[in-house]
Amino acid sequence: MKLNNLRKAFALGLGMIMTVGLSSCGSSEKVASAKSQGEELIEVYCTGPDFQSDKKHFRASAIGESMDQMVSKKKAGTNARAELASLVASTIKGTIDNYVNSTELNNVEQVEERFEGLTREVINQQLNNIKVICEKQTRTSQSKYKTYIALEMSAEDLEKAIEQKLSQDEKLKVDYDYNKFKETYEAEMQKLETKQRGF
Repeated sequence: MKLNNLRKAFALGLGMIMTVGLSSCGSSEKVASAKSQGEELIEVYCTGPDFQSDKKHFRASAIGESMDQMVSKKKAGTNARAELASLVASTIKGTIDNYVNSTELNNVEQVEERFEGLTREVINQQLNNIKVICEKQTRTSQSKYKTYIALEMSAEDLEKAIEQKLSQDEKLKVDYDYNKFKETYEAEMQKLETKQRGF
């Protein structure tokens, strides 16, 4: 019985010593905040989850800065348009590659070239049908104008325009399978959404 009580007292004492030791270790090391390190949180307009691509829309954001207000707006628009075009082109390239590889077509290289040529035309046309979904302007302490902009293009409208163009092409009409192409395109849009959302 005495031995049992002695063990309990020893375990309790050891636990108290460890607790005191651990808490004193933590207090000697102060956690430095980002603010104390000279960092400042800034707000970037027209960005975030609402302005990222999803399976129904291609979206891109950009910033333009200039001493002239209109030039800053043009810069932002040009940068966002270039970003959007790049995003659309890479998604369509993935769609074409996967579509062509999943079908048994003759002259695969020729078919791929033909698809790419036609879809490039459609993409260029559809870039005229983009929508501004966010635009904000600020003036910096250096008296420069900053324009924040976000653009959007409908994935469905693009897919319909591509389908129309491909189905009218005499060389592709025989081999072109709309349902297969649509399925491949939608899979690429799902991949894009997952990548943009980061999960």
